Amino acid sequence: MGQKFQYDESGGTFFYFLLSFWALILGPVTLFYWPRKQKRNPDEEKKLCHCQPCLQKREHLKNAEPWRGIKHFLIKLVIVGGWLTLIFLAYKVSQFDYEMANFDPYEILGISTGASQSEIKKAYRKLSLILHPDKDTGNEKEFMKLSKAYQALTDEESRKNWEKYGNPDGPGAMSFGIALPSWIVEKENSVWVLGLYALVFMVALPIVVGTWWNRSIKFTGDQVLLDTTQMYYYYFHKTPNMALKRVIMILAASLEFDRKHNSEIVERPSDDEEVPHLFKKLPNLKEKNKEKPLCYPYSLKARAILHAHLSRIALNPATLEKDRQYIVGKCPYLIQEQVNCVNQLILLAYAGRIKSLPSIETIENCMKLCPMVVQGLWEFKSPLMQLPHINDDNLKYFMSKKRQIKSLQQYAQMKTDERRSLLRNLSDEEYENVIKVLGKMPSIDFQITVEVMDDENPTEVTAGAIVTVTVNLKRKNMSSLFNDDVAEDDIAENGLDEGKEAGGGDGDNDTKVKRPAWLKQKKGGGKKVKKASKPAPKAAALIKTNVEDSPSVSVERKSKSKSERKQRLDEDQADSADESDADTNELNDKSSGDESTTQKSNPEDDDQEWEKFRKIHEREKSLEGKSKSSHAVHCPYFPHDKQEYWWTYICDRKSRTLLTAPYHVTGLVEQETVHLKFTAPTWAGVYSFTVCLRSDSYIGFDQQKDFKLDVKKAPEEITKHPQWEFEDSEEENPVDKADQESEYTTDEDLPEDED
Repeated sequence: MGQKFQYDESGGTFFYFLLSFWALILGPVTLFYWPRKQKRNPDEEKKLCHCQPCLQKREHLKNAEPWRGIKHFLIKLVIVGGWLTLIFLAYKVSQFDYEMANFDPYEILGISTGASQSEIKKAYRKLSLILHPDKDTGNEKEFMKLSKAYQALTDEESRKNWEKYGNPDGPGAMSFGIALPSWIVEKENSVWVLGLYALVFMVALPIVVGTWWNRSIKFTGDQVLLDTTQMYYYYFHKTPNMALKRVIMILAASLEFDRKHNSEIVERPSDDEEVPHLFKKLPNLKEKNKEKPLCYPYSLKARAILHAHLSRIALNPATLEKDRQYIVGKCPYLIQEQVNCVNQLILLAYAGRIKSLPSIETIENCMKLCPMVVQGLWEFKSPLMQLPHINDDNLKYFMSKKRQIKSLQQYAQMKTDERRSLLRNLSDEEYENVIKVLGKMPSIDFQITVEVMDDENPTEVTAGAIVTVTVNLKRKNMSSLFNDDVAEDDIAENGLDEGKEAGGGDGDNDTKVKRPAWLKQKKGGGKKVKKASKPAPKAAALIKTNVEDSPSVSVERKSKSKSERKQRLDEDQADSADESDADTNELNDKSSGDESTTQKSNPEDDDQEWEKFRKIHEREKSLEGKSKSSHAVHCPYFPHDKQEYWWTYICDRKSRTLLTAPYHVTGLVEQETVHLKFTAPTWAGVYSFTVCLRSDSYIGFDQQKDFKLDVKKAPEEITKHPQWEFEDSEEENPVDKADQESEYTTDEDLPEDED
């Protein structure tokens, strides 16, 4: 059977192609890009702060994009034009369907099936007089259809094919239409068609790909310039123990603020006068520093603007204020990059790639800087100045002889009349703004659980085991503290008193780790307890899961003599022997009971299975994407809307080192659970570590909890496994166990005054 290929002469099939293609594109484009006005809820408006800086910020955000209205109008115009085009294509297709319906010559001529030749000719003559193009009532298209019908019925073979196959051409012809108009392949149009192909595939496409590639190789995954990241690495490696103002200098030297690397930066002739004048208002700016790029004009300008921002100095709205809004808006992303750089340097130091090890103070100074920038406040200023209408003049009311209110938590826990009396100089409207902002600030219940997951005894830590610290965060608004009868015991349990908020928990108040339900508690006696050992905090209920496996790092231990280490090994062996005797006696006492009870179904087994299921579920949740939405931050001096984020990590305060990479908590709406993992020390002993929680948005909301890690000696069946014995290597490199140094600092390694 023959096949016939032809281009679309009438354009019908081409309209089919355009209609389907255009509908697939236009629907999603309309759904995602149609401008929508955000209707403000009057109730939500009442909950907002109406202090002067907040009103100015909202007005600035509203007018930040003056071309937004024109942009939305053009988007609507393009989308409406697209839908009109779709309607036109649908109309053309419907017309094509009508015209290309099943061809019936009898119906066109208006005669019955089986009519004679004379009846066919008579009908043709009658209709041709009406439809001929030369007549007043003529119709060229209808006349062509009439002629085709007449030819199909007057030709004997065509009529037989029609009556037998329904096609005048018979069964041997199958037509395949190409959904392109025929003018595309016409010789006179070939130059234009080839030119269009060349323009799209040889010019436009390489330009788009090249532009994307050129931009991608300049930025990190967080859209920070790679040159800026390299500069951070250089200075943090050069200064392992970096002070806070030095961190500000490095931040101000970011190449995002340089016109040569960022075309969005505006340089004005007025900067030559305004910037030096600003230098005179700012002490300790260190503008005479000769290090590059710290001494470059763009770096000095950014540093001066950051100092002015932290000091809340008013700038020229037409010049330096615009620069302040741009520079401050970039800072949270750059500070997060600084934290990442310091953490990577710590990992490189433990891997032996670099010699100098950045201290824990350096990375914490980077974290401290973020809430300072967001709130526009120096760290030595009172946290109460984060509230609206609170300044240096009315801070004196908080520091009277009767009371010393230093934190926001203390102020929130006061009785209503006492809170109002402290700010009696404010009007009712101003005081209402203070309470609105204070009530929306976070109150974090910060609890930790220390265990060894996937182990038979998760509460016992052996040398070299992977320790998992589960950080449970539960957020409430500060308004939950607005109670006239708040008990001091309840405040202490929630960790909301000033001491725990600022300095973390005290090791003397720690309680013993709670054993799992399926493991029976041991009764007293039988085991020696060292004086230096202190129990760890009580385990809190797990709330919500968001697992993060932080890379484990090591901590250097102070060197000790061989005799002291051997003496410790002897003591550990004696303790193990005493413990085994006590366990044996306990088992013998229990064996006299009824053995049938152990064969019955125990509900504790169900708890164990449920615990395993929970851990598997936590690991699956860790694969999900991190949310970037939490709670809006009250930050009138920050130019953009800010979400409330946190950092949590584990460190060793005594050796001033970091144990786990800081985990950035970005989705704490109500509850969040984070798992921080590190490798236990290789030597038995009692070690003190600290879990820290730091806010990147508010000052004075940092918390920390200390815990003791009682590391036991690894069991003999593990340390002397046959598969792990390498006789050749041991003979070549014999090592005395007493000469091995621990990776961590125990409580016994420090003088008594440091415990």
